[in-house]
Amino acid sequence: MTLAEEFRSRNFSIYGQWTGVLCIILCIALGIANIFSFAVLRIIFSVLCLYAMSGLILIFIEVPFLLRICPTSSKFDAFIRRFTTNWMRAAMYAIMSVVQWLSLLPGSGASSLIVAAVFLLIASIFYALAGLKSQEFVGSKTLGGQGLVQMIV
Repeated sequence: MTLAEEFRSRNFSIYGQWTGVLCIILCIALGIANIFSFAVLRIIFSVLCLYAMSGLILIFIEVPFLLRICPTSSKFDAFIRRFTTNWMRAAMYAIMSVVQWLSLLPGSGASSLIVAAVFLLIASIFYALAGLKSQEFVGSKTLGGQGLVQMIV
């Protein structure tokens, strides 16, 4: 299945996965950009966006091929494999979005981290729609779904 065919399939988990890839890029870029701030709360939220919650964890969740090629612990692998259903991914993205929305707290001030919050919310909505429509999770072959792993092995 080509990338265009995946998008035409109207499976919301594909849309969620590609929105998640966009979230990875945004979280890493905005986390780095906002870490050079004088507001302590903004620095904390940028570290959460970059390392602790969003950017680096999302890479392993949305690009499953990386779990095969990167040396990770069995505990980390088990944690990442929890997010294989649409509902778990929707909940995870919603929690990450709420954390980034909290970056608007007084003392932190408005920042570009709100963009990450919006896109994390959009990804959560896509996964929730897939869950509501009872669509099974389908990983994109381009990002290391069933097709890429079979081609390499």
